[in-house]
Amino acid sequence: MRKNLLIALMAVAVAFFTTGCSTMHMGWTAVTGQHKLDDGAMPAYDDMFTKVVEYGDPARAMMKEWKVDEGVSGDDVKESIEALTEEYNMRLTGYVKMYTLEDAKPDQVAEARIYSLCNLTTAKIFLNYSRYYGGFMPCRIMYVRYGNGDAYLISMDMTLAIHGGYPLPKDMLDTANKVKEAMEKVPERAAHGDF
Repeated sequence: MRKNLLIALMAVAVAFFTTGCSTMHMGWTAVTGQHKLDDGAMPAYDDMFTKVVEYGDPARAMMKEWKVDEGVSGDDVKESIEALTEEYNMRLTGYVKMYTLEDAKPDQVAEARIYSLCNLTTAKIFLNYSRYYGGFMPCRIMYVRYGNGDAYLISMDMTLAIHGGYPLPKDMLDTANKVKEAMEKVPERAAHGDF
């Protein structure tokens, strides 16, 4: 019995040190602190971590992506985004055409554009709640076209910003969900050249 107990303790120690103290700490923190968190926090973190493990790319794990329809140009997307922002009570606060590379290889980025969108009322509410939300502002949509013609719109997945901590006050949550809807619907529709 004593020998079995000793073997079991050694196995736990080996498991602890080979899987990493950080992993054990992360799990312990999640289990002991989740009662304070928004109900959507653990599923959101699980989804993000699953994507990090699957792709090895933390940026990809924090983004949403829409493939642009064939025949919809970067200029078409620009017109769509400009038209759709107002429909979702957002404001286009910035636009930068980063570059165009005429002789790009098929897997090389040939064109890149960034759109900055904001709702100033919502921005004030979030900054008064936590100045650190300023790091997410303004919301961005990235247009990327490759040399082979494939184009994508990419925007931040706002799930963690909304549900990743303590529950937000109801009025703030409602406002945040409207911005989240806009930052998903605008690129989704613009990818089809919709107005």
